Amino acid sequence: MMAAASRFRCDPLMMQSNDFAFAAHRPTLRDRLLGFIMNPWVDKSIAVLAAFPFIYPIVHHFQRFGYNLPDVVYVIQSTLLVGTMVFRRPPVRVTTNPFFWVLAFIATYWGFLTVGLSDQGQRIAPVWLLDAITLLSLVGIFWARLSLGRNIGFVPAQREIVTRGAYRFVRHPIYSVIFLSILGEAMQRCSVRNLILLGLNVLIWMVKSVIEEGLLRQDPQYAAYMRRVRWRWIPWVA
Repeated sequence: MMAAASRFRCDPLMMQSNDFAFAAHRPTLRDRLLGFIMNPWVDKSIAVLAAFPFIYPIVHHFQRFGYNLPDVVYVIQSTLLVGTMVFRRPPVRVTTNPFFWVLAFIATYWGFLTVGLSDQGQRIAPVWLLDAITLLSLVGIFWARLSLGRNIGFVPAQREIVTRGAYRFVRHPIYSVIFLSILGEAMQRCSVRNLILLGLNVLIWMVKSVIEEGLLRQDPQYAAYMRRVRWRWIPWVA
């Protein structure tokens, strides 16, 4: 009986080690938050909700300044970028840094956050040049979006690493096109106030680029891509 009892007696040290093993695998709040965000249905729901705030500033802008080709193309770009997020690929990794989420929100909704602050300004470039910049940015945004496929997202996240199409020349071609559009907007409605607002917009997108790469370069495949494609936005410049 004593031998049998000793065989079935629980070892306190074994129980303690099992408790530690269970605690080590217990999901943390961060793990649960990541699991929730990376759920495909949650990811797509966020994408759908992200599209709605674009409606008001676009309508307000047209009511205030009227219709012209650069503004129409801006609407097309915004619709293409935000609308196609509905069909994006679920992320493999997503940042949980709240500062990065706030930065992504500000960059994405800069037009919404600054609506009513811009003024009419003055056109400082010929119409043909502005139209050329506009059409070039329209072609560029379609090329960059087709190259990116279903991997778009505004919050720093890793989906599928894309190295084809426009991404063979710069690492952030969509941002390159955004900068080109901002240049056209600056020449279309030049004023001190507008230049400050547009300059801040460019700065935010640049900071966002660096933050995204800080997350993505943890993947050896993306780190190799960064060594191969040296330029972020403009080939041979930056």
